[in-house]
Amino acid sequence: MTRTKTLLPLAGLLALASAALASIERLDLRGMLERADNAVFGEIVGKRVSAVPVFDGAEELYFTTLTVKGASILNGEEITVEVSYPGGFVSPDRGVYDSEAPRADDVKVGRRVVVFYKWSDNMGGGFASNALYASHGGIFRTFVSAKGRVVVQGRGTGYAVSQNRTLDDLEANARKLRPRRR
Repeated sequence: MTRTKTLLPLAGLLALASAALASIERLDLRGMLERADNAVFGEIVGKRVSAVPVFDGAEELYFTTLTVKGASILNGEEITVEVSYPGGFVSPDRGVYDSEAPRADDVKVGRRVVVFYKWSDNMGGGFASNALYASHGGIFRTFVSAKGRVVVQGRGTGYAVSQNRTLDDLEANARKLRPRRR
């Protein structure tokens, strides 16, 4: 085996190792609110995947867009917002899986969630949308407790909602922590 044939697999392993070191940003609630434009509690009422041609026309980028109808946790204003993230499939054989995308069960139509988002003029290929902030770290499932209160499911240390908390508590804390915008 020549030296070149030996080095190529090694270079490939090094590239994979460096890609494996990538991770989403660890944010507490304050950090998330400093970066996100808004956060909405609501129901996912629509979901679609867009294919965006790359400039050379040989490939496409894919983005999943959720339509969430609800209210801002920051001011209670009713809002319907579209929030997008990389990845998705327009058909079974046309699309791409993104390892940082939310789990399929988290983004089902009908699911009630809290989403944090920030506007992006270009998520890739010229695709403009409200980006789900921190990828899968920007969406949180909810449930109704036995006492009838909406509970936002925590995801552990490093997430904006680290432990289960009532929606009322999350809203109160978010409004208190929200940085003043000029």
